[in-house]
Amino acid sequence: MNLAPQHISGTTVHSRLGSVSHAFRYGVDYMLIDPQSAEHPALFSRNRFNLTAIHDRHHGGKRGEGQGVAWAQEVFDEHGLPDGCTILLLAQPSYLGYWFNPVSFWLAMEGDDLRAVIAEVSNTFGDRHSYLCHLPDFAPIGPTDTITAQKCFHVSPFQTIAGDYEFAFNIRPGQIAIRILHRNGNEGVIATLTGARKPLGNRAILTMSLRRPLGALRTVALIYWQALRLKLKGARYTPRPAPPTKEVT
Repeated sequence: MNLAPQHISGTTVHSRLGSVSHAFRYGVDYMLIDPQSAEHPALFSRNRFNLTAIHDRHHGGKRGEGQGVAWAQEVFDEHGLPDGCTILLLAQPSYLGYWFNPVSFWLAMEGDDLRAVIAEVSNTFGDRHSYLCHLPDFAPIGPTDTITAQKCFHVSPFQTIAGDYEFAFNIRPGQIAIRILHRNGNEGVIATLTGARKPLGNRAILTMSLRRPLGALRTVALIYWQALRLKLKGARYTPRPAPPTKEVT
């Protein structure tokens, strides 16, 4: 059965640990969709212009040349995901055609069990890299499980490409909670996304447009605002290195 689109009126919290401490908390709007489903409200579209939309070209593979769910399915299959999973996409939508997602998630679900995740990370320099997260033998990922991956992608100019990520996912029928910890010695960043899962309707889209206007453009503006605050606190700037040659770690 295809999943009807859902709205996550969520909260994201970022806390920087170590020599330069910093933290912020913002409301954020994500959508959880089944890319195979044609069901959606009038103010949301797939692969065409609307007030809000999610386009395949923005997700799944090289940035700007995405292949959508076909790419995610190929990655999962190459790594041995068992048959029978439904692949969902958790992402911020474009708003009046403008798009930017710092991180979106491909979720491989077997019923209510989460079997694997691709965390698709984009930076403000135009680069992208994805991290494949799963337990041995693709066992169900529970709320107390953590999955570790080596950091290999430049996200912020105030963080080095060193250390590890620890991913934690709690995907329930009515709630989403995701935690990403970047640990590098005594330095680190904790990022969380939490929110209730509710049906996506035109009223919810209008409400989010009024509560958090401009959508993805607002996200980019807030990223630069926090970067300025970090710089003023004395955080060291690291020039952008070449991105990884592999698409997926």
